[in-house]
Amino acid sequence: MIGRITGTLLELAPPTVCIEAGGLGYEIDVPMSTLYKLPAVGQTVSLHTHLAVREDAHVLYGFSTPQERAAFRALIKVTGIGARTALSLLSGMSVDDLADAVERQESGRLVKVPGIGKKTAERLLLELRGKLEAAGAGARPAGRPGSAGEDVMHALLALGYSSAESRKALEALPEGLDVSEGIRQALKSLARG
Repeated sequence: MIGRITGTLLELAPPTVCIEAGGLGYEIDVPMSTLYKLPAVGQTVSLHTHLAVREDAHVLYGFSTPQERAAFRALIKVTGIGARTALSLLSGMSVDDLADAVERQESGRLVKVPGIGKKTAERLLLELRGKLEAAGAGARPAGRPGSAGEDVMHALLALGYSSAESRKALEALPEGLDVSEGIRQALKSLARG
């Protein structure tokens, strides 16, 4: 599997870019979100990639972040969602927006993306629930840097609480708590409703 390519950006032909690495020019399909982050032609670029091996072709897909690639991989596992549709989704909304729409079960946000109808949006919401965060593609826990918030969030998720419930409980916690006290207070808050 080709997981990352670093080289010189040779040409842009949206949604395809060509990157020269090791004397070879790799044609890579990218979402618009990645395309907008690319440097000028002739500059060095690095993309996280996914190689799709089909009967008639080997196709490389490139992403500016590992989270985008993880979201793409989660999307193509959904029944009826191909690589083109997944790229369209990632072009139409950020990974965090997608994860938030799935978490809140808001199909209206997905149908705004060209090529996504009501039934497809509902299937995406159903099949992606909990999978984007598990793949490392979802929104990050709300804990502040240097706080125990992230550990508390992981503990609540492991106990079976949803991301929304966990995030709401975490936001209500005062700063400066250690992990065990944070978990205790978050559980109290969740028990109250």
